[in-house]
Formats: sequence, C-alpha cells, structure tokens
Amino acid sequence: MSIDFSEYLSCLKADPDHPHAQTLEASYHEAARVMSPQGLGHYLTGIRAMCGLNRGPDLVLTYVQEMPGVAKEVGEDIIPEVVSALMKLASHTSGTVVTLMMANMPLAASRLGDAEVLRGYLNLLHQLAGKAPRGLRPMMENMDELLSKLTLGGLRRWALWGAQAHARDLDGQMAYFGLQTESSRSVLQKERRGTLFVDNQRRLNFYLRALWARAFFMRPTSGDYESRQGLKPFIEDFQIHLPDAFDPWRGIAGIELYRAAAAHCAAHMVYTTQPLSAEQLSQAQMAFIGIFEDARVENLAIREFPGLKKLWLQFFTTPPGGGGDDGERHPMMDLMMRLAQALLDADYRDAHPLINESAEDFRRVFAERGEDNRISWDAGVTFYNRVLQVVPLPSVRILESWPLPYRDDNRYVWAFDENLFVTRGTDYLPVSQQQIRRNVSVIEMVNELDCELAGDDAQEVWTLSTEFWLDQEGCTINALEGKEPVSDPYRYQEWDYHVQLYRPDWATVVERRQGRGDPERMNEILTNYKPVASRIRHLIDAMQPQGIVRRRGYEEGEELDLNAAVRAMVDIRRGVMPDPRINIRIDRHIRDLSLVVLMDLSQSTNEKVGVAEGEPGYEDAPSILDLTREATGLLAWAIDSIGDNFAVHGFASDGRHDVQYYRFKDFNQPYDDHAKSRMAGMKGGLSTRMGAALRHAGWHLTQQSARKRLVLVITDGEPADIDERDPQYLRHDAKKAVDDLRMLGIHTYCLTLDPQADRYVARIFGENGYSIVDHVQRLPERLPAVFAALTG
Repeated sequence: MSIDFSEYLSCLKADPDHPHAQTLEASYHEAARVMSPQGLGHYLTGIRAMCGLNRGPDLVLTYVQEMPGVAKEVGEDIIPEVVSALMKLASHTSGTVVTLMMANMPLAASRLGDAEVLRGYLNLLHQLAGKAPRGLRPMMENMDELLSKLTLGGLRRWALWGAQAHARDLDGQMAYFGLQTESSRSVLQKERRGTLFVDNQRRLNFYLRALWARAFFMRPTSGDYESRQGLKPFIEDFQIHLPDAFDPWRGIAGIELYRAAAAHCAAHMVYTTQPLSAEQLSQAQMAFIGIFEDARVENLAIREFPGLKKLWLQFFTTPPGGGGDDGERHPMMDLMMRLAQALLDADYRDAHPLINESAEDFRRVFAERGEDNRISWDAGVTFYNRVLQVVPLPSVRILESWPLPYRDDNRYVWAFDENLFVTRGTDYLPVSQQQIRRNVSVIEMVNELDCELAGDDAQEVWTLSTEFWLDQEGCTINALEGKEPVSDPYRYQEWDYHVQLYRPDWATVVERRQGRGDPERMNEILTNYKPVASRIRHLIDAMQPQGIVRRRGYEEGEELDLNAAVRAMVDIRRGVMPDPRINIRIDRHIRDLSLVVLMDLSQSTNEKVGVAEGEPGYEDAPSILDLTREATGLLAWAIDSIGDNFAVHGFASDGRHDVQYYRFKDFNQPYDDHAKSRMAGMKGGLSTRMGAALRHAGWHLTQQSARKRLVLVITDGEPADIDERDPQYLRHDAKKAVDDLRMLGIHTYCLTLDPQADRYVARIFGENGYSIVDHVQRLPERLPAVFAALTG
C-alpha cells in the first residue's frame, strides 16, 4: 500500500498484513483512475473524516470502496457533500446506519443519475434523521426496491407520509419503512411513476444521435411540486433537462413522452442560431411568441425528418382520458392549444378564423425564411394584439401551466447561448474550411512574390502545378519561401464511455510535416550502438526469408521422398506395417508483413533522461525524444535489411480539432537519405490523443495488402489532451480504438517508457499487448528485440 494512502488510514492501523489491505489498495487505484487530483484530494480528506467519526472500521472501509463508484456515476464534485452529509447524520443515528447509507450511495447515484438530484436525496436523509430516526435502517435495507420504483419526489412523499403518520409509534415506524404494512405498500404503489428516465437514458441518446448524428447531453430533474406533474423540460448550459419520470398522458406511454420531449429540445438546440429580444415584452406576449417559436423549430425538424410529425401531432389529436390534464381549461389556454395544432398540422382547420389566418400567414413567411427566428417574434406579438379583442387574458400563473407535457419552458429561446454547431467561428471549423487552397498561374505567382508572405492564418494558399525554379537563388520558390503542405482533414469518431456511444466525426487528424535534419545523424546511430547493431544483425539473419523450403515426413505432398519410399517397401516385404509418411511438402517461406511504427511526439518527450534540471551535464544529456529517434533508427535499419514493408509515423495533438500526424517514412518508400533526414528532424510538442492517431495509422495499414498488419506504438505516458479533464475518457477511447483495429485484423502493441504504466496500459492494449521499459536508456536495445518477438 502506498505511503500517501496509508497515512489516511491510521484508524485501521493500515499495514501490508491488514486483512483488507488488498481491497483498500484496489479501491484507491480505482479512485485514482476515475478522479482528478483535486477529486482524489477530497476523497482522501473524506477517509480521514470517516476515521475521525470513531464509528468503527466498517464505515471507513465502506467509504473507501464505494465512493469511487459514486464519483463515476455523478461526478467527483459530490464527494465533499456526501462526506459532510455523513458527518451530520452520524450525530443523529448509529454508525451501522451511516455505514448502510454509504453502502447504498452508489445505488442511489446510479438510479438518480444526477449530482443535483443526489443532493436532494442527501437532504431527504437528513430530514428523516430528525423526523423518523428508527425508520432509517429498514429503509436502507429496502432501498433497492424503493429506488427501482420511485423517483426522488415519490420517495420523499412516501417517506414523509410515513414519518408523519408514525411520529409517535416507533414500532409502526419501523414496520412502515421496512415495507411490512399495508399502508406502506399502498402509498408506495400510489407514488410509483410510469416511466423512469434512468431506465431509458441510453435509448434516448441513441434516438437523438440517429436523428442528428450529434451527442446531446441529458440530465434528470426531480419534480417536487405538490402536483405530481413535476418540472417541465428545459435547456441549460447546452444540456437537456428532462423530468426523472413521466406518467402516461391521455393514454400516451411515458417513453413516447420522453422521445417527444428530447426531440423537441434537441430541435431548439439545432435550429436556434440567435436569441430573441425580450425587451419591453410582457409574460403573456412571451408565451405567444414561444408558441410560434416551438412551431418553427418543429417544422424545421419535420422538414428534415418527416416521421417526427406523427410523434408530436399525437399530443393534439389524442382525446382526453387515461391520465393527464383533462380538466376544464381557461378559454385562452384552449385557444393556444388549437393554435399550436394549426401551426403543426397544415391540414387542420379551426372553427375560429383568427387561428386559421394566423397559421396561414406564419406558414407563408416560414416558407421564405424559416431559419430566421424573428418571424416567431413578429407572429407572436401580432397574434397577441388580435386575440385580446376576442378572449380575455388569464393570469400569468394560468399561462405558465402549459398543458403540453413534452414542450420545454423556452428559457433557451430568451437566455440564449451560442449554437456550438453553427456560430463558433473558425476555431471550431475543420482545418480544410479555414483556408482556401487555389491553383494559380505562373504570372499570378510572379506578381505576388514581392508581397509580404502570410503566416498560418492565411485565408488563401496558392499552389502551382509544377515547381517554380529561381535561377538567382539556385533553388525553388517552395524551398526558399514555401511551407510544408497540410493534408485535408481526416475525421474520426471517438468513444464516450459515459454514454457508451461513439461521438461521430469528433476528432480531426491532419497530416503535417516536420522539418528536416542531417541524414548523417541517423547513420551515426549504428556507430554509437555498435554492440547492439551486431546483435541485431544476428536477428536479421535468423528472420531472413528462406525462399522455397522442402519438408519431409508427410503423408501427402508435392514430391515423393525416395529414401522413405524404399524403407516403406522393405517394411512391406518384411510383413511390417510401413510408415505412410513418404512425401515431401514444398513451402514457400515469405514474410508478408506491413508495420507502422507510431511514435508519441508529445511535449513530455523533450525531458532529459538521468539528469535533473540544473545539475551538471543537463544540457548534454539525451532526451526521451533522442532515445526514441535512436531506437526507431535501429529498428528501421533492421526492418529495411529484412525487406519488410514498413512506415515510420508520429503524432501529437492540440485538442480534438488538431491531431497532428507526421509521416517520416511511408510504405514502399526506401529507407534512404530522404527518410533519414525526416527522422533526424523530428521534434516533440503538444499532447497525446492516442485513439485518433491509432485509427489513422490503422487506416494507412488497411491500404496495404499484407497478410499480417501491426501497429507498434512507442509512448512515454498515458493518453491526455488539453480539452479533456476526465483522465478516463481518452483511455477508454484508446482501448476502443485498439478493439476497432483488431476487428479489422490489425494487431497493436505498445512499448511504453512510463514506469507507472501498469495503472492503465493493460486496460488499453490487453495483458499481452505491451512491454514496459523501466530504464529509458535501454529503449534502443529493447525495440528491435520486441519487433523480432512479434514478427519472428
């Protein structure tokens, strides 16, 4: 057990012989995998707090084991609040009950599905500790059944009813919370909701992704109003908030309500590109504008996906009955419902001419400029002014009680955040859309040569069909002033382990070129590593293809082995059973292999090896990049001598939009001075988005017809990037990339220089898919040996 961890377990007298040492160690490592350093600090502080409660070792052990699961479900920010809640509850009840609460915390986090809802659950436990302390233990023992049937709002109403009914009957209190009384079961059945969000979240994610091919993040909200309708859907911080449960409405199933609500909110996010002005508008005017804006985004969605019309229209055409708001409504609310139906259904004709006229006018303007949400503002204000002459205006409270359960509260329409898919500018555009590449004539190029050359932010890049030679300079204009070409972007999906789905076209890989160096630098590697090169030469001789090989001792073959045939005839004459293996089989022994050596060229490869900064000799000490270059040079020399088809590539990343991929030597390209100069000039920088690089290396291998294909990764650390805080996200994506390549028949193997790689590398590449080089200086020696073991 690590020292840093064991010092927090002083109350358990933590030592290597402790009966729970291995369990605690595994839990700590799991916490380190799913939490950031800040979250891990809160986790360790919580361990010390649990020890300080003096409620026995079981509470501490339960906390250590279960808290990583809670953080994985709802995020690490909840840890301090859980610790605080347990400390408060410890003053009201026994340590056994607090331990049960902690044991049930991962279940509550999984079933409630959101940190905010889990906070409500903690508040409920605190309330019950004061009102019904005897009921906490039996309630915790039945929490699995309770959370499988009730939302947080239902659980609150069930628990508080029992606490009030049995305030002075302690035995009755225990029986009620233990689900042993008829009243307890009756209230449970009454509060049971129809369709729970947590049971359908993945299905809804698939549904929205199938429609718009984008990831929409959804969270549950708890309805705690006295009426059982709960909260309305709403959009905030680019997240769709849906009620934690939906009851059937007029016979429409809860899952249909969820589909309609999720699709309606997603339509707002996709088709809203600018805010509506609420200046000098009343609540009533905003309500009418909202009806037209809802119709606008729904009609845009129906234009793209006609099947959505049937999904939304059923809420207007289904007759009352079967649950829902079937009571008598204010005349204005009835008029608004009919207007919403007329705007959605072009075939609908209402008895009131104002509704028909308004719907026709809106459809006419929508056909001309449906993407402009200002048409909703104009139509809503116009309708408001006309309808006041027909029907009196109800109170704001009645206007807010919009009877359609699937429509959101439209706060997104007014409190608008930029549309990430439309309005973020060039920083969020693919590289190919940020610049225009144009082929120009020689005259155009000549006329522009006296101008100041642009940098990487150029709006246009000019190219010529042939090289432009400058006699006075003795070289081409490209060599003198040009930049290395950048490829068109390659877009790859990424695996989001939170929702267990791919994010389509999420990472953009761009092939770039680094500068050149002196090719003699690569030739010097053989001299500097002469003993290693000598051993590699023996490996080369052993791995050379042997051409045609004749193998004796087969029952069937291409040729007859005369000596074996003579022995068989002698045995027959002697009356002995002859050996039937009298043939020779001819095998063509060739090496049909394609290999990509994929180097991690992130910023960490610039670190010096063996010497700390400021010590003597630091400047002359080799870096990880130098050793990687030397090892790859030795390997390239060995593979080139064998004759295998191979490529040497590298990668680094600056966020998901700019995964830089470098091709130092390509397939079918000789390992000559051109390739050596590329390898000599390699540099390290940026981050390590490994999954996208693996997928791109796999794409290059799929263009090769070899029978055996291999990606050999050389890295000094785990996958990481500047735009991902979750350390697990890119690890899971890299693992998924390895699995995807395996499905294509491409094997991956990792040679890692990170001594702490045991924490993650086996999960990414498999138990037999990696080697750890504990001493970086041995990398040039280890790499060719690994290649021989993999391909020999």
